[in-house]
Amino acid sequence: MNLRQNGFVLVLLTVLIGIVGDWTADPGAARLWCLPAALLLLGLSYEALMTRRTGLSLRLALGGRWRLARPVHFTLSLRQVWRRILTLELAPQSPDGIETDRCVRTVSVAADTPTMIELRGVPRRLGDFPWPPQNARLSGALGLAWWPLQLRDVQSVRVIPDIVEHQRRETGVIAAGARSSARIGSGAQMLQLRNYQPGDSLRVVDWKSSARRRQLISRDFSEDQHLDIVVGIDVGRGSGIWCGELDRLGHYINVTARFAQYAIAQDNQVGLVLFADRPLAAVPPGRGTAAVSRIRRVLQAVQLQSTDSNPIHASARIRSLVRQRSLVILLTDIDDATSGSQLVDAVRLLQPKHLPFVAGIASPALQEFARAPARDELDPYYALAAEEHRAQQQRSLKVLHGLGVPALVARPEQLERSILDAYENFRRRRRV
Repeated sequence: MNLRQNGFVLVLLTVLIGIVGDWTADPGAARLWCLPAALLLLGLSYEALMTRRTGLSLRLALGGRWRLARPVHFTLSLRQVWRRILTLELAPQSPDGIETDRCVRTVSVAADTPTMIELRGVPRRLGDFPWPPQNARLSGALGLAWWPLQLRDVQSVRVIPDIVEHQRRETGVIAAGARSSARIGSGAQMLQLRNYQPGDSLRVVDWKSSARRRQLISRDFSEDQHLDIVVGIDVGRGSGIWCGELDRLGHYINVTARFAQYAIAQDNQVGLVLFADRPLAAVPPGRGTAAVSRIRRVLQAVQLQSTDSNPIHASARIRSLVRQRSLVILLTDIDDATSGSQLVDAVRLLQPKHLPFVAGIASPALQEFARAPARDELDPYYALAAEEHRAQQQRSLKVLHGLGVPALVARPEQLERSILDAYENFRRRRRV
């Protein structure tokens, strides 16, 4: 309970009358301070009683599906049964995995009409989140005090990966089956006829076609290309830097969940390793919906770590997790991939058996700083710092490319598309 203006007036009046009564010698005047004090106590008792009778209730309209990193607009509805209009201060609360505007709002709630409060939330983590009670305080009927309340509507939201953008591409892949490539020898299905080449086995010669054309004709067969993929996610404190609507870790989680869905739809095997200063969790490569479920369960439990990351330990864990050649996607900070850095040593540990692919995020805010016009004496320094950061990222990319390691830095909204395009390029060129 916090006093309002009328309450403070009665408190001040009580103090002043008590001081004046103490200065006088009249015993009756010395007891006059009891009158405003009694009025204050009676008024507070009345307000406390009336607060319990307001019937104030909360109803949440949380909308449909909540997708990671996609803003969602939802509504808080307030109702009450008392005849007078209630004045309420509300501080909206949200689960830890959902970011909302928590500015305190002052609203008036009438007796017959519900009061609607529109809010915007951005999911930051995967999983199921119960909605917490909303902290509020109600103005008393006499304006003496604010009375604290907790308004609760027992609901929860499920945050899922955002897979809408590539649904069309996934459907086409599923309809077509696993990707096929030309190979000499037996396979699942004949792909084409071609002229015989020295070294072809006699079992691939199509004798009927050779007889018709009076020259040797060989058959090419399709061979399904199944890949093993391991995604390594950096959950160290560097991943807590905000980039757009989410921190880096939120973007890594979203991209990983969606990429796993996409790659497994092509009958590939996908695994996962979480690391900070040491490996924290590992999921062996698996195939099918069971693998997608395992990866999502691990991603739902991800917690940002307060330690610096060491990708060397993650690479060693990946080497023990997969024995055959695999595509290893490292989602991490590449701002300092200079010669002799831990990231460089990590990719060298993976080469040449595996194909490491490093992807990082370019901060939109830093890019805006570099291009923004100067408005005060500090803006040029901000622009220089942002430009130096961008140049450092480019130097890091050159170091990785010099080692033969594919690497990229993309804005948050372009990261997923860039990774998928690189993945498709690896498949076409059969680098894995």
